[in-house]
Amino acid sequence: MESQLKKEFDSKAVNRARNLVNKDFGKRTTVGTGYEKKREKHSEGDIWEEDGRTWTIKNGVKQNITKLDSAKKSMQTPLTCPKCGGSMKHHLAKKMYKVHGFCFDCTVDMEADLRKAGLYEKYEKTMMRGNMEAWANGLEQWVQDTLAESMTYVTEEGDVEDWKGNTQKQKQELLTGMIEYLKHLKKHME
Repeated sequence: MESQLKKEFDSKAVNRARNLVNKDFGKRTTVGTGYEKKREKHSEGDIWEEDGRTWTIKNGVKQNITKLDSAKKSMQTPLTCPKCGGSMKHHLAKKMYKVHGFCFDCTVDMEADLRKAGLYEKYEKTMMRGNMEAWANGLEQWVQDTLAESMTYVTEEGDVEDWKGNTQKQKQELLTGMIEYLKHLKKHME
């Protein structure tokens, strides 16, 4: 009687079946070949370029150096105050560090010294002016972005509709008036 099985087996399949019959379940059936990537040994503080990126090792960990590292560093609050060495755990210490560069207690001491010297009112006005200018600049940018905003929409059918009308003109007049008022405020802050 002729065998019904007409499939040919390659040597890998035959070796695998032989291993299963002999109960050698972990034995290899093929030999792998390839190449090994050249490994460079780097130590703490080394800076090198690999795959188009710049790398370094900090505290035993390989890290990518990016353009935003300086921004990240400026946003981090240290564990201790750079001026007095005190803890920076308190939420006010973190807030004052972002404003002044030292903890809340050092800020209180600095403001007390300014009061003694008679310079506190000038300091206070400078801080208020800076806050107002930042707020006004942010609002002015929002107004300009809103004015530049497109009022055209694409319907479900694919038609482009232009929604410019009286509401757009009213919005533009209102926002232009806000910009003029902000410029007026900026002049009086100086």
